[in-house]
Amino acid sequence: MAKLAKSPWVVHFNCNSCNGCDIEFLACLTPMYDVERFGVLHVGNPKHADVLVVTGSVNHRNARVLKNVYDQMPDPKVVVALGVCTSSGGIFAEGYNVFGGPDKVIPVDVFVPGCPPRPEAIMDGVVKAAAILQAKIDGQKTETAQKPKETFQPVAAPAPEEKK
Repeated sequence: MAKLAKSPWVVHFNCNSCNGCDIEFLACLTPMYDVERFGVLHVGNPKHADVLVVTGSVNHRNARVLKNVYDQMPDPKVVVALGVCTSSGGIFAEGYNVFGGPDKVIPVDVFVPGCPPRPEAIMDGVVKAAAILQAKIDGQKTETAQKPKETFQPVAAPAPEEKK
């Protein structure tokens, strides 16, 4: 059997992020971090991907699109959720249109916390995802990831002071 996890193909989907996580994810592809040394290849088509990297909180309009992208990926597949917005909603948590994280729509295998996460953390998450992918290929049972214990919740704005 081929060692698919030695060269996972990754597709990226931005649900509703501020683009901080997206910029850090793209930094992983640059020569400075060179995620390709681990065999990771960034592809644009979910039909060719093994790993789905999701950024941002899911809203009511893109939940169906996220599910559609996930369903287009061949089995076995792994999902990596980048940033605090994927676990708690982050700065968008109180938004009227925020549905929650991607785990409300699809199973998430790896959460990478941070706002935004550093490229080293993202690479670590993708390498962990590759190990989970190999376990799925070998027929081992895997568990969906637990959200990070400490998540960011927006602080309520202070009440305006009264003038005397």
